[in-house]
Amino acid sequence: MKSDATMKPHDRMAAYLADDMDAVSALIRERMASKHAPRIPEVTAHLVEAGGKRLRPMLTLAAARMCDYDGPYHIHLAATVEFIHTATLLHDDVVDESAQRRGRPTANLLWDNQSSVLVGDYLFARSFQLMTEPGSMPVMRILSNAAATIAEGEVLQLTAAQNLATDEAIYLQVVRGKTAALFSAATEVGGVIADAPEGQVKALYDYGDALGIAFQIVDDLLDYQGDTGATGKNVGDDFRERKLTLPVIKAVAKADAEERAFWVRTIEKGKQEDGDLDHALMLLNKHDTLTATQRDACDWAEKAKAALAPLPDHELKDMLIDLADYVVSRIS
Repeated sequence: MKSDATMKPHDRMAAYLADDMDAVSALIRERMASKHAPRIPEVTAHLVEAGGKRLRPMLTLAAARMCDYDGPYHIHLAATVEFIHTATLLHDDVVDESAQRRGRPTANLLWDNQSSVLVGDYLFARSFQLMTEPGSMPVMRILSNAAATIAEGEVLQLTAAQNLATDEAIYLQVVRGKTAALFSAATEVGGVIADAPEGQVKALYDYGDALGIAFQIVDDLLDYQGDTGATGKNVGDDFRERKLTLPVIKAVAKADAEERAFWVRTIEKGKQEDGDLDHALMLLNKHDTLTATQRDACDWAEKAKAALAPLPDHELKDMLIDLADYVVSRIS
């Protein structure tokens, strides 16, 4: 067993919240069951039990405990957050035609697209059932708004991802929708269910928002400079899928006519040839956009840490601060 000093922040948090996390896992297993459609638990279990960190539900538990909540409903809300996240992953893999997630074949590859979409829909429905059980209108508003914002962000990405007119402001809007919305909802509802003061609830929202943005920027950066064994993704997958992420957006903004023609051909038109990924990496390095993207991620991590200032001193607060540092340490 590693000492606390050598454990990663999310592992320390998981150990601190072990009883709560066990309760969340039990509730997830209970609610993903189906008497009439056995494929639902089969598909769900493939993804839920694939070894993910369950970071988002853990944020809900941490926020509630940090605000001295002692009731039962943080478990329901953490499970709700995980069901929303899992549903979006099932849908995303169909939209992106992905074959691998967390180093394993995707559900749509093992079963089919129809199963992934419909089981994702089932999990969304389950999440709405769960979020009603605490009987809190503010909680339902936060989580239902997050679900709508996630879907909106994914649709926006469809139109923005292959359009060279997409700038950093639009990219940020996409990231806030598809990723940060669930992070901020996860932390915010933890404070709300604990009946924390308004300033602390806002601080938790701001932390989740900034952490989610840093998390997605890091993910996009690792696509161009990550280790496949560590990320479970092949380097350049976003380029091959013609996704206009922040490193490329920065390079397009600095491109001359010849470089812009390359991005038009490979991203907008999708006419990619052997050697194009290497050329894209050369352009990213030429304009130093990988370093600039790393700075942006670090800036958002610092905003996340600063957002926690209104929260009282707590061991979990220290873990959340360390978590923000850890997210960006993956690209340092």
